[in-house]
Amino acid sequence: MSKKIMSFMMLMVLVVSFGLVGCGKQEAAKPKVLKVGSEASFAPFEFQEEGSKEYAGFDMDLIKAIGKQMGYEVQIQNMGFDGLIPGIESGTVDVAISAMTITEERSKKIDFSTPYYKSGLTIVVKNDNTTIKSFADLEGKKIAVQLGTTGADEAKKVKNAQIREFNSAPEAFLELKAGGVDAVVNDKPVNDYYIAKAGGKDAKEIGQPLTAEEYGIAVSKKNKELTEKINKALDELKKNGEYDKMYLKWFGKKAQ
Repeated sequence: MSKKIMSFMMLMVLVVSFGLVGCGKQEAAKPKVLKVGSEASFAPFEFQEEGSKEYAGFDMDLIKAIGKQMGYEVQIQNMGFDGLIPGIESGTVDVAISAMTITEERSKKIDFSTPYYKSGLTIVVKNDNTTIKSFADLEGKKIAVQLGTTGADEAKKVKNAQIREFNSAPEAFLELKAGGVDAVVNDKPVNDYYIAKAGGKDAKEIGQPLTAEEYGIAVSKKNKELTEKINKALDELKKNGEYDKMYLKWFGKKAQ
């Protein structure tokens, strides 16, 4: 065997060896990312526990489970509630989950997943308040609401009411505690959670729910495929029992 042939064979062995090494070092395919917008001060749906940087709540557990079911890595972005739909429209986030009620007006701008929670609006007043017993008694009163919510929309329909809008539900409750408003109008589960965790000593919830509302996950109208994937994942979570486990964890009862 000539030296040229031997040199060529050695070169080929080296080339093949380096090729195999290169293949061994190839990185695993990166997971798809689902960018999620949420207004993270709406316990028990989305909030940050004291001393923690992680987001907790029913919505947070649900969207992470949906992402896992879809094979997506979920990245949560905290933003103002009134900025969620613009964030979807601009592509800043892919979806929004933030106890968002499915409404005809919102549906003109974005698509919604199938409903994942049933809710309604109720009133919270101070314990010593005996004049407000229903929505009819809010006429002419000072009402605190969260900016961009259905609670804010309904409060604005009350005759001669003075509406004060806040960026978050906790701010509205603080204003009630300070005596700056007569009542807070918000979603029943949020009001329930506030009474149970923080406001039980100085506030109470009154009246029957004004509305029957359903929450949905908001998605861009341009991404029908993503909406279908989310609906499929949500359906699978309900069938395999994971949805019920999350519901029981945060609301202390089975889903209705």
